[in-house]
Amino acid sequence: MDKYQRKYQLHKSSTSFELQLNRVSLPSDSDAYAVDYGYPTFSVGLRYSLNDVTMRRTADPAWGLAEMVDYDSRLGNQVSAYLLFTRPFFRHRHWSVDYSLGTGIGYSHLKYNPMDNVDNELIGSRFLVYFTAGFHATYRIAKNWGLRGGVDYYHLSNGALNRPNKGANFIGGSIGVQYYPWYESVTSASARTSAVAKMKPYLFSRITLGVGGKVLNEDWKRTQFQTRPGEPGYRTARFHFYTAYSLSADIMYRYARRWASGIGADLFYGTYASRVEEIDLADGIETKHSPWSFGIAAKHAVYYRRLALEGAIGVYLYRHMGANAEIIEKPYYERIGLSYTFPTLGGIALGASVKAHLTKADFTELTLSVPLKIK
Repeated sequence: MDKYQRKYQLHKSSTSFELQLNRVSLPSDSDAYAVDYGYPTFSVGLRYSLNDVTMRRTADPAWGLAEMVDYDSRLGNQVSAYLLFTRPFFRHRHWSVDYSLGTGIGYSHLKYNPMDNVDNELIGSRFLVYFTAGFHATYRIAKNWGLRGGVDYYHLSNGALNRPNKGANFIGGSIGVQYYPWYESVTSASARTSAVAKMKPYLFSRITLGVGGKVLNEDWKRTQFQTRPGEPGYRTARFHFYTAYSLSADIMYRYARRWASGIGADLFYGTYASRVEEIDLADGIETKHSPWSFGIAAKHAVYYRRLALEGAIGVYLYRHMGANAEIIEKPYYERIGLSYTFPTLGGIALGASVKAHLTKADFTELTLSVPLKIK
């Protein structure tokens, strides 16, 4: 929780219940990826979160023209469905230790509402993007059963597809029971050095087109804190959605079955630049505006069969997106996404990703990538 959020958040406790259905590749499956990852687990999961999270703004110059209300706003409860990847990095006869990463969609029964939930700045949509990560240890209490405990983090937000979009972040301890009839077979296999075919490293290039969009943070701030009560748009829940486009050209080196790293050039086009300029001029701010942005980025991909988790950290060489961007954005950006490759279509990959500044979502997009192998 940052300093800004501490000003208005009251209660912050949460309890969640989780159910997972797991699948593990066994040594008998002859799966080279499974061997490389130490026989990981793929799960389909469902999480229900009971939240005692309340918010209320009190008098503070930071809230500008916003009037204080006489009730507590609530985050409400959420249900999330997700896919989870769990990789063990230590297995013993009784103990195993792992980390997990997952993503999915969430649904919140409450969201921001100017009538009765006006200080809920965390969630602005019913449907949400869900992300989770965790670290766990499991103690084997019977042949096929284990007692599992650890620390889990999960995040729910709109991905800037609506406002407000501060997002809800949770971290806490977890405990559960795990049924794993496959434990002995994968433990004995992990203790041996498995002979799998080595992958020959290669260079490849790829072109990626992204189409997405966002709701402006500038519009949110203007209607929340710079509009007088009674004026049109005061603390509204209705915002205009703007499209965003991206084009990337990358050179990547696939040096292992699991990984590829490289460098790329990213071109972005935001249809919202004229609206940002309009807001700045209304505030008496004169600064350069352009719908175009350009940067170079270090890129990395983690593969499991046809799935790839892709990330990038880039630096802008050209960006003029107004006064608010100059304040809250850094000169660098991050991108993270998930894609699926179709071998029958020449290796074309479809995916989704989020572009962010210091983990704060800029926009969410759908992507299409075309790889070109370099001999």
